[in-house]
Amino acid sequence: MQTTFTPEQLKDPATARSNEVLRTCVHCGFCTATCPTYAILGDELDSPRGRIYLIKDMLEKGRPADEKTVKHIDRCLSCLACMTTCPSGVHYMHLVDHAREYIEATYKRPLFERVLRWTLARILPYPTRFRLALLGAKIGRPFAGLMPDARLRAMLEMTPKTIPPVSRNDDPQVFAAIGEKKMRVALMTGCAQRALNTDINDATIRLLRRLGAEVVIAEGQGCCGALTHHMGKTAESHATAAKNIRAWWREMQGEGLDAVVINTSGCGTTVKDYGHMFRNEALAAQAQDVAGIAMDVSEVLMKLDLPQGERKSLKVAYHAACSLQHGQQIKTFPKDLLKRAGFEVVEPRDSHLCCGSAGTYNLMQPVISKELKARKVATLEAKTPDVIAAGNIGCMMQIGTGTQVPVVHTVELLDWATGGPEPRALRDAEVPMLR
Repeated sequence: MQTTFTPEQLKDPATARSNEVLRTCVHCGFCTATCPTYAILGDELDSPRGRIYLIKDMLEKGRPADEKTVKHIDRCLSCLACMTTCPSGVHYMHLVDHAREYIEATYKRPLFERVLRWTLARILPYPTRFRLALLGAKIGRPFAGLMPDARLRAMLEMTPKTIPPVSRNDDPQVFAAIGEKKMRVALMTGCAQRALNTDINDATIRLLRRLGAEVVIAEGQGCCGALTHHMGKTAESHATAAKNIRAWWREMQGEGLDAVVINTSGCGTTVKDYGHMFRNEALAAQAQDVAGIAMDVSEVLMKLDLPQGERKSLKVAYHAACSLQHGQQIKTFPKDLLKRAGFEVVEPRDSHLCCGSAGTYNLMQPVISKELKARKVATLEAKTPDVIAAGNIGCMMQIGTGTQVPVVHTVELLDWATGGPEPRALRDAEVPMLR
C-alpha cells in the first residue's frame, strides 16, 4: 500500500511504525474471511482491510478522529485473526493500537462513554476495587433488565454468582519446587482474574511446583496494562506495565528467572509486546529482556516433564482464546498437554473465531459480543463435552454465561490430573470424577 506521510509526520515513532505496517498491506482481502465482525455485519469498514483504509486516511491527513472512524475502530475486537490469515505479514495489532491512542487524544466521546471508559479503567485493573464493584453489581444483577443502556445491562449480567475469597497465594512470596528444582519462574498473578477466579493461580502454582519449578510472586507486580492499552490510554497502560517490568527485572538481576509465566493469554500477548511498547522509553532494555522470557503457562509446561496420564472418560472441548492462537501463535500446546494428561480433547467448528469477550469488548459492544458468544457456545455444545477448557479468564466468563457446561482453565484440569483437587466448576456441576 502506498502511503504519503510527510517527513515531519514520520518523526513520530508511532506514525513511523504505522507507516511500516500500512506499506506491507496489498489489499488482498484474505483478512475479511476470518474477521468476526465482518462475518456478522457484512460491512467492509468492519473488516481489517476497511479499518486499515480508515486509519490510513486519518493518520495521513493528521485530522482529528471523526465519529465514523471511531465507530468502526471501536467495533474491532483486536482478536488478531487477521494477522494469522494475512499472507503479507501485516502487523495489524500495532496499527490499531496506534489508532486507538490517536482517537483517545483527538476525539471527544459523548459524556456517558467518557464516564464509562474512565470508570472501567479505574476499576478493572485493581483487584480490590474490582471486588467491591462486583459486590455492588451482584446486588443490582436482578434489576439488569431495567437498565436503559445495553452496556450497563451487560455489566450486570456478566457479574458472577459467587465472588471467591482473596487468595493469599497472590501475595509476594516464593514457593519452593517439589523435588528436583528444574527452573525458577515468576508467576504473573494479574488483576481481574484475582477477583473473578482465584483457583486459576492456585492451580498454576501447585502444578508448576509439582513439576519442579520454583515459583516467585514478585513484589510490586500488578496489571499488565492491556485493558487501558486497548482503550488508547497510553500513559495509564505504560505506568502499570512499568511496575511489572521493574518487579521482574529485579528478580532477573537477583536470583534469576527462567520465565515470566502468564496464565491469562490476553495479558501474555501484551507482556510479550513490552519491548515494542517501551522501545523509545528509558525502560527499553529492561522491557525487551522481560518480554523475551515471557511465556504462556502452556509453553512452560511443555518444557517440564508432565507425566503421561491414564486415559480418562472426560470429554474436554478446548476453546482456543484469540490472544493465544492469534496473538501469541500458540495453537497446539494446550491440546497436547490435555491429551498427555489423558483427556479426550475435541475442538469446535470455526475454532479460529472469537467468542466476543476481547477484554472490555463484551461490556462496550454488547450486541455484537452476544452474537459471537451465541455462535461460539453453539459450536462448543455441538461437541457434547463434559467440560470446556480455555486459557483466558475473559473467555471463561464470556462462555460461562451462555452454557450450562462447566468452564475451567486448562491448568485446573492438568493440576487435577496430576494430583490436585477437582476444579470447583466440575464439583459444582457434579461432573463424574476422573476414572
